[in-house]
Amino acid sequence: MSAVLARDIVKKFAEVTAVNGMTLAIPDGEFMVLLGPSGCGKTTFLRIICGLESQTSGDLIIDGNLVNDVPPRARGVAMMFQSYGLYPHYTVRNNIAFPLRTQHVPRAEIKRKVDWAARLLGIEQFLDRRPRQLSGGERQRVALARALVREPTALLLDEPLSNLDAKLRASARQEIKQFQQRVGVTTIYVTHDQVEAMGMGDRIAVIDHGKIRQVGTPAEIYDEPADRFVATFVGSPPMNLLARNGFYLGFRPENFLPREMIDDGAFAEFSFRVDRSEYLGSERIVYGVIEGSDPNQLITAKLPAAHVPEASIRPGQFHPFAVRNRALRYFNQDGKRANRR
Repeated sequence: MSAVLARDIVKKFAEVTAVNGMTLAIPDGEFMVLLGPSGCGKTTFLRIICGLESQTSGDLIIDGNLVNDVPPRARGVAMMFQSYGLYPHYTVRNNIAFPLRTQHVPRAEIKRKVDWAARLLGIEQFLDRRPRQLSGGERQRVALARALVREPTALLLDEPLSNLDAKLRASARQEIKQFQQRVGVTTIYVTHDQVEAMGMGDRIAVIDHGKIRQVGTPAEIYDEPADRFVATFVGSPPMNLLARNGFYLGFRPENFLPREMIDDGAFAEFSFRVDRSEYLGSERIVYGVIEGSDPNQLITAKLPAAHVPEASIRPGQFHPFAVRNRALRYFNQDGKRANRR
């Protein structure tokens, strides 16, 4: 049974349709990531699941129960906001206990649950401190503990790492994922960061303009994009797309290699003029254009730096590059995936 099932959810704000017919089934225990650019509707969709927004139409089922008209507190979900929403004048202990007190949970039970969540997240030593005395990562753990003491059917996380610096964000990703696997709580995680999505999600729902473009595992989303939006939104650098007569030819930068590096299987060969390159330690990112294509259409190659010395990639000159046929993807003029031609 799905822990959360959304069926044809629509949300309109006056003349603006923020969520446009989203349908998504999230099994019990899954880590589902909602990925998309800012303003695509992913946070609105999350707030509808939580009950902070009401849908214009469509049905929402949580743990087998229709919750369209059920208030947030009674839905059995817990939401962790981007700002963490901690009360600055409360201690950590009281912040974690707050949702239980509003539900009039007995004092002994509150203490048991707070102590359990604090141990689980390794913040027992902070229980008598206030949020201003904690680091960003520690405040994040407190917010997670506060969400978990409710023992929710689903944990909803809205861009929880956006306030952390890059180094701390990387370690926090690992902590959240390991924690979710250990506890087994169904988790719905909103982000615009594809690295977070690819590294954390069991599955990813890619959203654009209020619609779900594709749902799949990270490998499915990356290797078999359903349309040109998914192909170019997921991946850094994004998938290359070459306009051809009546269709688009797509290939990932890491699959576009100097011809001499491809010695097996069928391949498509291109004459590639190098404009510039970036050395990134283990990789070299090369930018240029393909002979015979639109000169304004920049193509990107991601090359293993150890096997491609800078001297072998001469700017301003054409070089033989190729892509294995099995790495090529085809898209119709309307942007949808097409069969191999």
